[in-house]
Amino acid sequence: MLKISLAQLNPTIGDVEGNAALMREAAKAALAQGAAIVVFPELSLTGYYPADLLDDKAFQARIQATLQGLVAASNETPGLYWVVGTPTPNIYDGASFAVEPRRGVVFEAERFVSSLATLTFDPQTRKFLGANGEAPPPVSPSGLAPSEFYRRQIVLGLRDYARRCGFSKAVVGSSGGIDSALTLALAVEALGAQNVTALTMPSEYSSAGSVSDSDLLCRNLGITLLTHPIRALVSGYKAQFEETTRDPLKGLALENLQARIRGVVLMEYSNSYGHLLLTTGNKSEISVGYCTLYGDTNGGLGLIGDLYKTEVFALSRHLNEVAGRELIPRTIIEKPPSAELAPGQKDTDSLPPYEILDEVLKVLIEGERLAERERAGAEGEMARLSASAEGRALIERVKKMIARNEYKRRQAPPILRLRARAFGSGRQMPIAARY
Repeated sequence: MLKISLAQLNPTIGDVEGNAALMREAAKAALAQGAAIVVFPELSLTGYYPADLLDDKAFQARIQATLQGLVAASNETPGLYWVVGTPTPNIYDGASFAVEPRRGVVFEAERFVSSLATLTFDPQTRKFLGANGEAPPPVSPSGLAPSEFYRRQIVLGLRDYARRCGFSKAVVGSSGGIDSALTLALAVEALGAQNVTALTMPSEYSSAGSVSDSDLLCRNLGITLLTHPIRALVSGYKAQFEETTRDPLKGLALENLQARIRGVVLMEYSNSYGHLLLTTGNKSEISVGYCTLYGDTNGGLGLIGDLYKTEVFALSRHLNEVAGRELIPRTIIEKPPSAELAPGQKDTDSLPPYEILDEVLKVLIEGERLAERERAGAEGEMARLSASAEGRALIERVKKMIARNEYKRRQAPPILRLRARAFGSGRQMPIAARY
């Protein structure tokens, strides 16, 4: 019988000494459980992925010195072989697994937590058993449902990002809409209600419902809501612009001004109190440029930037189901999406319905990387649209919007990667190009 321990660790990029300590602790625990082999994730010592940090001479020297220490530590665990394995490419969900040729996956460790799982391999039957020879727990063939998977990904991603970057508190602009509501709810789960602050910044175009919905949301989440009206600030900017240029500020420029003033207020709060500012843009809006540079794109991290708008609604409903109550008020979930930067404005004034837009975006951005069922649905919608001149025009319009707004995505804060192809390192297109 051969005992193998799977060390499911959560190393920090660059912290070679701390990561080595995690490896030593796991090796000692594996040895205590009678293991002959302990398997670690890829790049456990440096953290995944160190990128150009590997070119730093001082970092290289730390790696070499720490490696020597690990060699000495391995000598202190005689009979235990240390092996490096491979992680997943996204926010690392754990789920270390064992596979048999005929039965496939026969063991899967818990997702999104650090753990040490020891298995016994019988070379005669070529089967895996538990540490004490018992049958391993059954593996769910379907895994986690998408919304639950996203929830755990985002919570772990924010928690790790904040801890590793030295943040303990976060601030979010609360518009009374679905994106900021979901961002706040996830931030509370990751950091605790006492560590999350919301700011509502009503303008002359904000509906009374947006303010009251923000208040109800924050009461449901148990977080502080601060009100910082921007009407006077907008009026001051408009007056100064007209005095300088002899032209009134109007149209898109005026709409963007409101978003940028809100961005300034949020950055003032972040700088004053040391909170991490979380952006609230979703993948649908980021794809087509439905966001304002130096406004609602301000911040240090985007939690839902890799979720399409329809997924934002689905995850919001899922959070309520998990909680067994309305964390995110029903009025927010059922409200037609709007930036509220002009009278009576709705997202559908300038965008196709998200149920259609998202399917088009999935094909254009992720294509063959989509899961089989999701790809079939998205390609089916594309085929339906392509059957009419109006539908073909819509597809071409969306293509141009994606291409035209690459410059915005290059200047946006990092987002948590949740899907097969995310903006940022996952997808970069030329800016000054014609295609």
